[in-house]
Amino acid sequence: MYLLDTNHCSQAILGNPNVLNRLVEVDNSVTATCAIVQGELVDMAERSQRKESNLALIHRFLTGIYSHNIDGSTATIYGQLKAALFNQFAPKEKSKRRKTKITDLGFDENDLWIAAVALQHGLTIVSADSDFQRIQQVKTLSVESWL
Repeated sequence: MYLLDTNHCSQAILGNPNVLNRLVEVDNSVTATCAIVQGELVDMAERSQRKESNLALIHRFLTGIYSHNIDGSTATIYGQLKAALFNQFAPKEKSKRRKTKITDLGFDENDLWIAAVALQHGLTIVSADSDFQRIQQVKTLSVESWL
């Protein structure tokens, strides 16, 4: 089962043949996305020059794909993942560590939430983001790109 990240959803919406062909190859019932990706897509559309038409495209795309929600189990996995990343990548000195944010370590908060959803449901993340390769250093996470 696959969890499409924002970059792959965007490419599907834009008609990227590699992504569309792969979506056809895998059964539609094994592809999903999540609420975090939905939020990122809506944000991109809201800030675009063609807001209304882009929102309509996103709505049509999201109507045809299952979307995982965030719940308490997701939050627990997110917290464990974030702590593991801090343990691996953050400075060891306590004074520096307290001031360090996850973004200072090169991780996007939303990507951690997406990874938590994938871990929770045993999904392969379909993404071109390098964050997920780095996350694999602390958690077993299946990642592939269709681009």
